[in-house]
Amino acid sequence: MSEDNGPTSPELPAKPGKRLTLGHIADQLGISTATVSLALRDSPLVAEETRAKVKQTAQEIGYIYNRSAASLRTARSQIVGVAVHDIQNPYFAEVFSALEDVLEEQGQMIFICNHRDDVKRQRAFVNTLLQHRADGLILCPSVGTSAEEINRLVGQGIPVTLVAREVPGVWAPCVRGDDTAGTYQITRHLIEQGHRRIAMAGGRRESSTGRQRNAGWRKALDEVGIDPGEQIDLPELMTQADGRAAVAKILQEENRPTAIVGFNDLVAFGMMTTLRRMGVEPGPDMAITGYDDIDGADARTPALTTVSNQPDKIGRLAALTLLRQIAGERVPNTPIVIEPRLQVRESSPPPGVRLAPRLAE
Repeated sequence: MSEDNGPTSPELPAKPGKRLTLGHIADQLGISTATVSLALRDSPLVAEETRAKVKQTAQEIGYIYNRSAASLRTARSQIVGVAVHDIQNPYFAEVFSALEDVLEEQGQMIFICNHRDDVKRQRAFVNTLLQHRADGLILCPSVGTSAEEINRLVGQGIPVTLVAREVPGVWAPCVRGDDTAGTYQITRHLIEQGHRRIAMAGGRRESSTGRQRNAGWRKALDEVGIDPGEQIDLPELMTQADGRAAVAKILQEENRPTAIVGFNDLVAFGMMTTLRRMGVEPGPDMAITGYDDIDGADARTPALTTVSNQPDKIGRLAALTLLRQIAGERVPNTPIVIEPRLQVRESSPPPGVRLAPRLAE
């Protein structure tokens, strides 16, 4: 007769194993832990064949590189923070893509923040970066960012590079386009086309970009005796939705403009869509221009006259400028200004001029 030992106990989970260390890899390959550490960081001091063996072994046994421990030994975390106000804007996506390529070539991991012009959100991100001992910060500063808070970071030895927007009085370099020159060029183009009622749509005037693009528009008008104060000037528009919403106000004006300078391409796209729905054809009935020359600007109907702000060049230079600081080089805090390029297309004809339709290619 079988002996009854009572109800069986449920199977217990396996006892957790010890955390894998560099020593496990070193013992398996018969090399030092220092060599393993260098190999995992792609150090040129270790032969390529050895690096490949170390990485393969690490993958096979499930070792996860302890970046925090490594940063304590090297004083480098290989982490860079990137913060912008609108990552959904294709222009910033292009800037990010360019700087990411440069930083990744140097083994840097990127933490990204879309602060949405919320300075508290930006500060929380920066504090998190400090807790992770980040090597540096590339920042398109939020509206409300003070020079003091950026200078505090620089004073603590944290490399900072501003991009697209500048903050007066900072001790950090800034890589940006010449926004005043860009809107000056595009407004002059509209004036030369025969327009005299030229509106400005968009731009946060608390940001340097918003102020400078508005200043370029005003400068071009002043030079030919057109009073900017008598033109429609709508601040704060930034997105396609903003552009769509602004059309009704523009069309309600008794002396409506014959041309509109959009703060960026997104605002221009939004206005073009809504104007057409309201029976006003963008281009022939009301000239429209944008800024940034984002992907697809030349494929619209009509193709958008805009300003190329060279996001790939700005992104690369911002990354290289930060890497120079991380390497210990003293970089002047003077702006690195990229010249804009006017792209004249179909959306900005003279008043009342109808263009022949484009043939499909």
